[in-house]
Amino acid sequence: MQVEKQHTVQADLLLLLVALIWGFGFVAQRAGMDHIGPYTYNGIRFLLGSLCLLPLVLRRSATPAVERSRQIPLARAGLLAGIVLFLAATLQQVGLQYTTAAKAGFITGLYVVLVPIIGMAFRQRTNTGTWVGAAAASAGLYLLSVNEALRIEPGDLLELIGALFWAVHVLLLSWLSPRTSPVRLALVQFLVCGVLSLVTGLVLEPFSLEAVRAAAVPILYGGVCSVGAGYTLQVVVQRRAHPAHAAILLSLESPFAALGGWLLLGELLSGRALIGCGLMLAGMLLSQLWPALTRARTATAPSP
Repeated sequence: MQVEKQHTVQADLLLLLVALIWGFGFVAQRAGMDHIGPYTYNGIRFLLGSLCLLPLVLRRSATPAVERSRQIPLARAGLLAGIVLFLAATLQQVGLQYTTAAKAGFITGLYVVLVPIIGMAFRQRTNTGTWVGAAAASAGLYLLSVNEALRIEPGDLLELIGALFWAVHVLLLSWLSPRTSPVRLALVQFLVCGVLSLVTGLVLEPFSLEAVRAAAVPILYGGVCSVGAGYTLQVVVQRRAHPAHAAILLSLESPFAALGGWLLLGELLSGRALIGCGLMLAGMLLSQLWPALTRARTATAPSP
């Protein structure tokens, strides 16, 4: 029992580290664009991240058993997931040129609320928590992003559309992962996203090795830490973590983005925006934790 509790604590601490890495990743993404364009930055960081995943792929050389009727070729699955990832990452990165790391972190986090709503189109069941969470998150988004003229800021709009694609990406991975090797799928999708981003950057953006060297620290953080280490830790640790703990801890990515923006970029949020962030975080947590809360309430209810 003591050993199991110790493993749970270790898993929780590592998931907290993942949330911290991903939250500060928004700061690195914004800082990197002081020197290079959004497509070039994404291209290099995802290719670098795919290299970081190679040891995990080689270590897990065996492909999990999949029924032949359900199998999907790895190349096809990786190409499909990589294209959706490219669209989501592009909208996020381009949007960061026009908004803060804090806003980007919280708006991107809305994918948690959007996943079950979009899933209804594929006959996935939803619950009251989804709609309560969506209402809270929508109110928070209004306070955070809608200005006095009742218009959403351009950068925030790009992040919101990006959150929609992140939600589609999550649903797509949940469908593809049982049909192929999840770790190999991650590697291929990162390669596809990296190549698409870099080719687009070479066409649309000026490129110089000096600029890449100047952006080396943000690129290394985005590739090695956010993509490589963050994903690896999540895959290894989340299987041992309590689902409710994982939901809460990974939702802290958004507050960490705000903290990193304040500490490293000097970004400040107004009181209205902070209330909006709080509502959005509450909506994310309610959307994820409602089933667990319902089960706990049922379990503690007195028998008739």
